[in-house]
Amino acid sequence: MKPTILALAAFIGFAPVAIADNTPVYLDKNKPLEERVEDALSRMTTAEKIDIIHAQSKFSSRGVPRLGIPDVWTTDGPHGIRPEVKWDEWDQAGWTNDSCVAFPALTALAATWNPEMSALYGKSIGEEAAYRNKDILLGPGVNIYRTPVNGRNFEYMGEDPYLAGRMVVPYIKGVQANGVAVCLKHFALNNNEVNRHTTNAVIDDRTLYEIYLPAFKAGVQEGGAWTIMGAYNLYKDQHLCHNQYMLNDILKGEWGFDGAVVSDWGGCHDTDQAIHNGLDLEFGSWTDGLKAGRKNAYDAYYLAGPYLDQIKNGKVGTKELDDKARRVLRTIFRTSLSKDRVRGSMCSEAHYDAARRIGDEGIVLLKNDGKVLPMNFDKPGKKMLVVGENAVKMMTVGGGSSSLKVQREISPLDGLKAALNGVADVEWVRGYVGDVTGEYNGVTTGQDLSESRSKDELIAEAVAKAKDADYVVFVGGLNKSAHQDCEDSDRAGLELPYAQDEVIAALAKANRNLIVVNISGNAVAMPWVKEVPAIVQGWFLGSEAGNSLADVLTGKVNPSGKLPMTFPTSLDNVGAHALNAYPGVKRADSDIVDLEYKEGILVGYRWHEAKKAKPLFAFGHGLSYTDFTYGKASADKKEYSGSDIITVTVPVTNSGDRAGAEIVQLYIGDPKSSVMRPVKELKGFQKVFLQPGETVDVNFMIDKSALSFFDADAHAWKAEPGEFVVSVGPASDNIKSTVKFKLK
Repeated sequence: MKPTILALAAFIGFAPVAIADNTPVYLDKNKPLEERVEDALSRMTTAEKIDIIHAQSKFSSRGVPRLGIPDVWTTDGPHGIRPEVKWDEWDQAGWTNDSCVAFPALTALAATWNPEMSALYGKSIGEEAAYRNKDILLGPGVNIYRTPVNGRNFEYMGEDPYLAGRMVVPYIKGVQANGVAVCLKHFALNNNEVNRHTTNAVIDDRTLYEIYLPAFKAGVQEGGAWTIMGAYNLYKDQHLCHNQYMLNDILKGEWGFDGAVVSDWGGCHDTDQAIHNGLDLEFGSWTDGLKAGRKNAYDAYYLAGPYLDQIKNGKVGTKELDDKARRVLRTIFRTSLSKDRVRGSMCSEAHYDAARRIGDEGIVLLKNDGKVLPMNFDKPGKKMLVVGENAVKMMTVGGGSSSLKVQREISPLDGLKAALNGVADVEWVRGYVGDVTGEYNGVTTGQDLSESRSKDELIAEAVAKAKDADYVVFVGGLNKSAHQDCEDSDRAGLELPYAQDEVIAALAKANRNLIVVNISGNAVAMPWVKEVPAIVQGWFLGSEAGNSLADVLTGKVNPSGKLPMTFPTSLDNVGAHALNAYPGVKRADSDIVDLEYKEGILVGYRWHEAKKAKPLFAFGHGLSYTDFTYGKASADKKEYSGSDIITVTVPVTNSGDRAGAEIVQLYIGDPKSSVMRPVKELKGFQKVFLQPGETVDVNFMIDKSALSFFDADAHAWKAEPGEFVVSVGPASDNIKSTVKFKLK
């Protein structure tokens, strides 16, 4: 009877039944992973191997029904689980149970400078993905913030490779502990959205290895990412979804990545390159076999019928196919067929609490002259005026693939009203008209933001009411519309849109207790910075946005966030723009745009310090409602052999009158190097929570890697003997203590 039952199960597409001790190795979750993979691979036909390396729908790829190996289901992230769409189309599937919790954007997570928050984020979003039966979460993103006009910066972790690397590892581990794979993206050099399909990155190896690869390497080697997504753009004239240098030489060769490389949707362009240049799983290709939603034509994908035809015709062998199928099987056995797979949970109060905690820690207090914040409502009858469209506009809808369908989203206005209920009267006026629409990919906000009044009328109303308020909170910035913080387009410039500067300038004259809250994932120009006493960077904070902002503005939470990117005074102080190295030069004979990274390693604060350009707000900057005092830094060695570690210690005291957290930052400089090096580079940070009067010794362990640069000629990291300078402080432009040591 055993063969008959197994044969019947295979015929109808169910998993082989476990009878006595005859469970197939590949289905035995207690067997070692590689044994399971090799056993499954040995049972598969060539056609079945082809089937599992390309999409079968918008967001899924086929398993092996004959062997009981399930399909692979992906979902967009990295800030929440995307709603379901139809099988072959982008239109909404119309589910009523696919709402999610929106977590803060990754810029806000990076601004916490707290790996514990990153771990909480990954755990929480991983639980939501598991509950929705998703196998691959398409995120997180760690592309470096090269220019503040990049529309997709809000999905990434800032300008510094060390910070991004330290913050992405706990996120990855948190997600994958649920039996859900991350898909680290977009690998690599995807630093602008304009011309993203045709841009060819021209970059030297030193810049590539020092700035644009470290966060990905950390995600792969330390985080253990199970899948990685290629980028749309090109490098060395090859698209990055099938790129010999990036995928085979670096990712799978130098780094030993054993997971699957997933194409971005529509990122595959050629069967031969896809076969040989490192792509494992193809999604979203608009080939001749599938245009504008034509049904059931996925066999026309580059890694589908065309690949199988080459094998049948003897043009290629099956060595590459076996490697691709092996990597996809690894992903399946690590996720849906893993004994560690969890059931997960969706829209739980624990997840809302996590979103709020992350938002609380990520908000950055940029300026607080006269200690306008936290707001003081010690007397009854006080009035607050809230001004600005972003105080009410839903920000979880729009922006591209990270757009979400949320169960709830607390607006800044509603958050403040709830926090001040019975304490102060809160009134809202429009102030400016931005984007009155509220729809993306079939998800609608349901908000009516239409407005018939003129700009002058709106400003006049705001000014009149501001004169009678105890506090005025302007909530503006960017939104998720095209040419703002949005996929597939870049910003036109650094300035705020919709004439917001006029509104802010008028409010500053009308009320001295003005607080400007900037909602964005990017730096913005602030021509009114000297006239406004209090400025808060509010990011895109997701479902609990209003509650997190209210927590900080009212003083329930002491702000502790720090900027993960530099706010420049103008684009002239951004290397890519100062050197006319954005958005690139179109070739005369093709659509390819060559984009030369002329600024090299001088990105963000590195550029500002090399050119002695004062930023608007520096990388690492962020204020608190308390004060911190730094003692003198010391090193346990004056000379360092490079074979062990050197410890730098600095005492930090909460010298204020309330509990708070400080992010202590350590930078290293090599002033007499044989090559050009930045003035200093971030090589360590710690977030410490201190009670009033409490002192803690903050210790940093420095090894040889923190002293090294990438020697392109030797293709190796190199630390040169000589004197190094360690700088410690609360921001890149606010160094409190330095210590020197020599590398032998």
